[in-house]
Amino acid sequence: MSFNAADRPQMSEVAGSTQSPEQAGPPIDVYFARQPMLDREGLLCAFETSPRLVDRRESAEIEQEAEAAAKDQASGLAPKPSATSTALIKSFAAPVLRASLAGHPAWLDMTRDALFHDGLQRVSPERVMFELPVDIGADADLIARLVELHRRRYRFALDHVSKADESLAKLLPYVDAIKIDIREIAPAVLPKFASVMKAAGKLLVAMGVETQEDYQRAHDLGFDRFQGYFFAKPHGGARRSSAPRQALLNLLHLLAAEPTVAQLEAELKLNPVLVMHLMRLANSGSMNIGRKVTTLREAINATGTNAIARWTQLLLYADGRKIAAEDDPLLQLVATRARFMEIAVTQLAHAHLEEEDAAFLVGVFSFVEAVFGGPLESTLEVLTLAKPIRTAIVKREGALGRLLELSEALERADWARVDALCAALEPLDAATVAAISLTAAEWAGTSGRDAEDEGLERIED
Repeated sequence: MSFNAADRPQMSEVAGSTQSPEQAGPPIDVYFARQPMLDREGLLCAFETSPRLVDRRESAEIEQEAEAAAKDQASGLAPKPSATSTALIKSFAAPVLRASLAGHPAWLDMTRDALFHDGLQRVSPERVMFELPVDIGADADLIARLVELHRRRYRFALDHVSKADESLAKLLPYVDAIKIDIREIAPAVLPKFASVMKAAGKLLVAMGVETQEDYQRAHDLGFDRFQGYFFAKPHGGARRSSAPRQALLNLLHLLAAEPTVAQLEAELKLNPVLVMHLMRLANSGSMNIGRKVTTLREAINATGTNAIARWTQLLLYADGRKIAAEDDPLLQLVATRARFMEIAVTQLAHAHLEEEDAAFLVGVFSFVEAVFGGPLESTLEVLTLAKPIRTAIVKREGALGRLLELSEALERADWARVDALCAALEPLDAATVAAISLTAAEWAGTSGRDAEDEGLERIED
């Protein structure tokens, strides 16, 4: 699918401001990466929004702000909000970030300064969990601020808890959730630690859950939320799909051969689930048919083979349980990565139109091990993908391979790696790729409307 100028992402203040000098505030950029959080049923239930703040002010201006804050503190005055905390809260409240969350709440990493910012209360408490660093302190001023915000229905999570100490004891009554990196606590200590936190009535979040074994251990210990990419790893082919995968593969092979409408109609009729999705897609609002599509042939003509192929590729990853697309963590991850790569490749110097479809395919099929298992190269051979696509996925070669690495780095909020990869992918930079990622996430999280232009259809049996 081509991505024309009208569709290209706008670089909002969330990832590098394009405001005029008269409108712009201090030159502070805020970028966000999103990391999924799953519940005990394996459904997507929230995103951690990990911010990166880039302060481009002159050092003298930064020092002047710090000196003014120190004077206020010495005089017993309430310090003025810092420019960085103002930029963080403004960016978090931007519509583009909210649109990227597929209707789920955000868990936002906070600083002490931002916690005291008056603008914080412009953020709806239903939409956010504020994450407090474990070293934020537990003085009287902080406790009073937590109590004040709690009265306004804001909730708090204590991040990266690894031991029971005096600070934890003081903060525990005021936080709703405890985030524990299961890799940072000795396996023999973790069960007791988790049990104590559960007894205190806290929501337990397991971080660093990268394998099915990690997930099962944390699940058995009573953790309520799970953060990590275990769900995108091979599970021995155990993941259920919403339609038989062989039927989807057969359809993809047929689409690659440029079938006639009659051939495509015959193949689709063998798969009622596929027909249902196609009819829904054909009758979605942005197809502009002007009338209701009632036959399979009309639906094929209305959508076109490109839309059918894209929808079929993504459907490979849909969970067989009757869950909405926006609650399916693997489907959201695949769709976001594929769309990100499709958009990002158009920003590269000397980009070609045909590379957009290739980039989308690299993003989609970079996860095939999660559903098919077996050797990655063998699976890609069965899918009869072009060699540049296969080498990008397997060996991370060429521009598409580097874009795939860039997507992975952004998914993990590895900003140092993002910067290094952007240096080899001119003219991309961290601000641009962060904005593209939010645009891609918005597309992936839009369900119940058009699967081609606005997002993914709701996946149901």
